[in-house]
Amino acid sequence: MTTPSPGGPRAPARHLLPAALASAPLTGCLSGTSTEAGDDGGRIRVAMMQPPRSGLSPLSDDAFKLSRWSTAETLVTLDEDGDARPALATKWTQSGRSWRFEIRDGVTFHDGTRLTAEAVVRSLTRAATASPKPRILDGVALTAKAADADTVVVTTADEDPLVPQRLSSPQLSILAARAYTGKTVNPLGAGTGPFELVSVAGTSAATLDRYDDYWGGKAKSPGIDVKFVPDGTARAAALRSGEADIVEAVPVSQAALLDEDLVTEVPMPRTNTLYLNTGKGPFKDASLRAAARDAIDAESIVEGVYEGRADVAEGLLGPAPPWAAELRTPVRRARSASPAGKTVTIGTFTDRAELPEVAAALQQQLQQAGFRVRLEVREYANIESDALAGEFDAFVLSRATVLDSGDPAAYLYSDFASEGSFNIAQLADPTVDKALKQAAGTRTGEARRKAVVAAEAAVLATDAAVPMLHERVIQGDAKGVVDAAHDPRERQLVTADTYVK
Repeated sequence: MTTPSPGGPRAPARHLLPAALASAPLTGCLSGTSTEAGDDGGRIRVAMMQPPRSGLSPLSDDAFKLSRWSTAETLVTLDEDGDARPALATKWTQSGRSWRFEIRDGVTFHDGTRLTAEAVVRSLTRAATASPKPRILDGVALTAKAADADTVVVTTADEDPLVPQRLSSPQLSILAARAYTGKTVNPLGAGTGPFELVSVAGTSAATLDRYDDYWGGKAKSPGIDVKFVPDGTARAAALRSGEADIVEAVPVSQAALLDEDLVTEVPMPRTNTLYLNTGKGPFKDASLRAAARDAIDAESIVEGVYEGRADVAEGLLGPAPPWAAELRTPVRRARSASPAGKTVTIGTFTDRAELPEVAAALQQQLQQAGFRVRLEVREYANIESDALAGEFDAFVLSRATVLDSGDPAAYLYSDFASEGSFNIAQLADPTVDKALKQAAGTRTGEARRKAVVAAEAAVLATDAAVPMLHERVIQGDAKGVVDAAHDPRERQLVTADTYVK
């Protein structure tokens, strides 16, 4: 895994504010006010955590910014359960390896051109042939052809029940032809959403205006003014001072300092997990993996490191997929043995502020159980390759569990299949592989959800991963903000219904 958000750990911000701003109001940082009148209120001032890394190209992680601003849209969207629902496509049918999508009529891009099957094919083909591909298409050979002016046929090399979910990824947004001049993809004035991206000031700011011809009805706010504020203390200060209307990713340490009425905590599909190396070292022994599992006190980590702003894990899949808990059954695991002073090395990274603290807490807990524990903490970019190569006995990771498709099967396969691309645990278990294959091949809906939970149980039975807690996204909304999105998948933030009184 090379792209850290939302599929994995967040990468370090490369454009940090001066340290002096960490404890000072952001005078001038969020220019403008919420006084320009719209149908229901003024412009919305947003403080976002990470600046663009790829010029807001939808083929990168920057796509999630375009989605959160409601400027770029996809053929399909996802409901709360992760099932596909119409967006720019109104319906679809499957025939073997091919899917036929009917394109919504009456949609125009922000430059006034019409959404057609040809425009959809252009966007999907550019994504499918990109190097590197958007991660939602990793390992997927996909082609798109126009059957007529309003119908697109999407074909994959293998029959894939997840094609509609894949097409919901913001990295497969449909943009106007003007976006694809040259080698880069420029979303400026090229989306279909209720807000048009009209200007970008490098890695510092972006401006969006209401698009009055939006197919879904005119937005309630006249526009969005975005500032990129990597420093979490500074973002929280902007909310306190009234310089921001919506602040994403409020740090745990700052949430307690804000008026509780301004803070919303949403369970994320992100689990903080201790991966144990089953391929070599002490944790090749299942009984020692069980000893580590028994030694971990997740509740004390939630209270001590996360100040209660997280949920103790009951499995790898947290409360964000609402169906997981009701389908889960008890798992039979191996019995533990005495560590007898075995030395283990735990790795983690600094990019997510809580993880080194989690690793330190685990060090104490495992030492109390009889292990000798060394910690190795680096920046994510400098430790990922060693983790994937199995150089640590254990690794602490904050991992998104639904990745871009909204489906946990892809995460489970990536992390725990014998051939998984992110198999830090070095797990090679035939029972797990069989369960993962079953889940991946099951059609979407209730049957697939049951197969996913069965695959989770197969993984947990090996103790290759010990889930500790499920994180929450903490969002700050000023008192005048109405109907800001609180999305556990972090795909939505400002919608057509959001406004400031």
